[in-house]
Amino acid sequence: MNKITIKIDGMMCGMCEAHINDTVRKALPDAKKVSSSHKKGESTFLLDGNADEAALKAAINETGYEFISMKTEAYKKKRLFSK
Repeated sequence: MNKITIKIDGMMCGMCEAHINDTVRKALPDAKKVSSSHKKGESTFLLDGNADEAALKAAINETGYEFISMKTEAYKKKRLFSK
């Protein structure tokens, strides 16, 4: 499982966040825990495998926002009582 963080320019409010979340879910139906922050200017989600950066960039730019960059890192689920 990978955690993907996308830097996005142009989000101004909660509705912008919801719009980006919907766009990510449509572009990558297998994405889990999709969340966006207009204050941070980013969207994060979990995905088994790797995301198609070109498809995400096209989908986000098509909605009027600007895709800036994408970062992928390994995600390890945190357990309540693990050390």
